[in-house]
Amino acid sequence: MNNGWKKSVIKPSDTILRAIEILNNEVLKVVLVVNDSGCLRGTITDGDIRRGILRGVSLQSSVEEIMFVNPVTAINGTPKRELAKIMDQKSITSIPILDNGKVIDVQTLKSVSKKNVYDNPVFLMAGGFGTRLRPLTDHAPKPMLSVGGRPILETILLSFIRVGFKNFYISVFYKPEIIKCYFGDGSKWGVSIQYVQEDQPLGTAGALSLLPRDMPSLPMIMMNGDILTNVDFERLIEFHNDNGATATMCVRDYEYQVPYGVIVGDGHHILSMEEKPIQRFFVNAGIYVLTPELIREVRQDIKIDMPTLLQNTIDKMEQVLMFPIHEYWLDIGRLDDFDRAQADIAMLEI
Repeated sequence: MNNGWKKSVIKPSDTILRAIEILNNEVLKVVLVVNDSGCLRGTITDGDIRRGILRGVSLQSSVEEIMFVNPVTAINGTPKRELAKIMDQKSITSIPILDNGKVIDVQTLKSVSKKNVYDNPVFLMAGGFGTRLRPLTDHAPKPMLSVGGRPILETILLSFIRVGFKNFYISVFYKPEIIKCYFGDGSKWGVSIQYVQEDQPLGTAGALSLLPRDMPSLPMIMMNGDILTNVDFERLIEFHNDNGATATMCVRDYEYQVPYGVIVGDGHHILSMEEKPIQRFFVNAGIYVLTPELIREVRQDIKIDMPTLLQNTIDKMEQVLMFPIHEYWLDIGRLDDFDRAQADIAMLEI
């Protein structure tokens, strides 16, 4: 996160002349007016100053006389593509990013349009049988089923490529030749793809032991190959790095409504009653970030699942964090999920 925007911050009591100095000297062509708590009160652009001068406002007057009190803002965590869309629709070149009303960043059209490049490896798990999707998976691995005219796995790949990831590893087991033939070495998309061949099912984490030792020594994103999502992968990596985690798990907020009235009692006595209460949980979304050190701890050819690996990490008092995702997410595990994916894909920016 670039802190250069802080040079464009002033107080409501500062003069218009001070705002002009900032606009003339700083790259960010907007002045942010914030109170003592850091909350945004308004913004000032060159146009606001010119309109104030035309109204006869003195340059020694406070910026409150001319500031725009209803600027376009965005909440922390808004994906870059959404910020770019807002700026295009509103014909603006910057957006203050707020967290509980406080300015924590400013994104410009240039910053959200520029494509970053990430050397972090991406590991896509595509080795499962997909038994719950039979007969569709009788002749193809589940990640190769077509949704919206392309394989699920290709949609996932493109969502990473779009934001700048280029080093991919794909685990294969069931009908691996179909996946390898379609994706090749990745040169079709200008990226690198290598394959991890499981000779026997190793669970959702066991294939980590088969990854090449010469891959980039950076935090790796690991993702199931049957998920459609708009999750912000750049924000995910940033969150993991900023918090110094050993592992980060993406989680979804899941609600379940008990279909009956729930009774709380003590012996024969009823203490309280709640009609059809809603239970809320965080559930595993099948997307992780793992440090190279954790990956190297996975023993070769030993079957192990991700919950077990992460619980072992927690037991060693290492930091395992959760990253709540609010974006679109669908695990294509059953036939009705597959049908829903076909309907959803047309309106998703994937």
